[in-house]
Amino acid sequence: MERYSNFRGRALLFLFFLWFIWFVNFSVRIVLSPLLPVIEDEFLINHARASGIFIFLSAGYGAAVITSGLFSGRFGYKKTIIFSFLLLGLACFLIPVVHSLFLLNIFAFVLSFAVGLYLPSVIPLITEYYCEEHWGKAIAIHDTGASLAIFATPLVALFLLHFLPWRDIFVIYAFVFLLCSVIFYFAASEVKIINPPKAMFRDIVKIKSLWVMALIWIFGMGANLGIYSIIPLYMTKELHLNIDYANTVLGISRLGAVAVSIACGFVLDRFDLRKVLLVVLFLTSVFTVLLGLAPVQYTGLVLFMQSSFVIAFFPVGLVIIAKAFAREMRSLATGIIVALSVVFGGGLIPYLLGVSGDLYSFRLGITVFGVLIMPAGALVFRLQELRRQE
Repeated sequence: MERYSNFRGRALLFLFFLWFIWFVNFSVRIVLSPLLPVIEDEFLINHARASGIFIFLSAGYGAAVITSGLFSGRFGYKKTIIFSFLLLGLACFLIPVVHSLFLLNIFAFVLSFAVGLYLPSVIPLITEYYCEEHWGKAIAIHDTGASLAIFATPLVALFLLHFLPWRDIFVIYAFVFLLCSVIFYFAASEVKIINPPKAMFRDIVKIKSLWVMALIWIFGMGANLGIYSIIPLYMTKELHLNIDYANTVLGISRLGAVAVSIACGFVLDRFDLRKVLLVVLFLTSVFTVLLGLAPVQYTGLVLFMQSSFVIAFFPVGLVIIAKAFAREMRSLATGIIVALSVVFGGGLIPYLLGVSGDLYSFRLGITVFGVLIMPAGALVFRLQELRRQE
């Protein structure tokens, strides 16, 4: 397969199709967050039980990205992505029949498992389609799909709730995924890793940088999805704002993140990745602490600043993974790192923040977590592979 050497014509069109796929994938995974106050009221549960759904979402996603990292190279990255679309479509079609919290948690696991198959397959696909000198721009542009999904999903969910029961929103997602699977089948070429090393998993878990990056990603994911997941509950139940206002603020707060993600594409190929990541995590830590301390009238502004900086973590982190690990290890490394970050950062952290909301306040939990982010940034200088490339 011939690599694209620029961002014109078919190269740009294909990248934007991948962008749309990532947008919809990320949107369906996070849509339960703006719907959570409605779900909590319907099932008559406390904050901890409501936030517990993110543990199932994270467990499914984590299991999938490791599975995808282990087998997608041999099975084929194209086939893996198409399978994820079909599973997503099926899960979304069945969610409207769910009327118990237990079954909702099970479907959250399945839904997130299907979403999790995508990222470890698409990153190697991008690095195969585009020349290495364009990886930073390609991955950063692709990652803006997640940024825009975080911005748009609460607003779309709020709009649809005026016309549809929350369960029927997933039927719309189902049709979109089925359509994407057909288009992707004809648009993409298959990429496989032929005869991958059998001892690759045993070898990769011995690499120190894998665990350093995993720990950094846990804090990055917690500052992004962990905080994002509990904001509607925090604003409606503790700050006593209505759900329309909370979801509007949640969506608008992510608007700056879209611009930051695009800007990252022009920064990553020019500056020291470790220094960029350190600055991003430091600023994220500062604004996360302020989010827990700010008066109600400034919550929206602080949330806007916090989300604008934390979103830069992901394109930086993905490029670091791509450069730190060899081609045959890239998918598996992405899978392990993302899996651990989603389980602990995207699942356990919002649950613990929910517990904090029940026992004392969301404010305390957010502030403490913000303080803990800061030391994680310094760990980036432990990445030996990047030091050798400089």
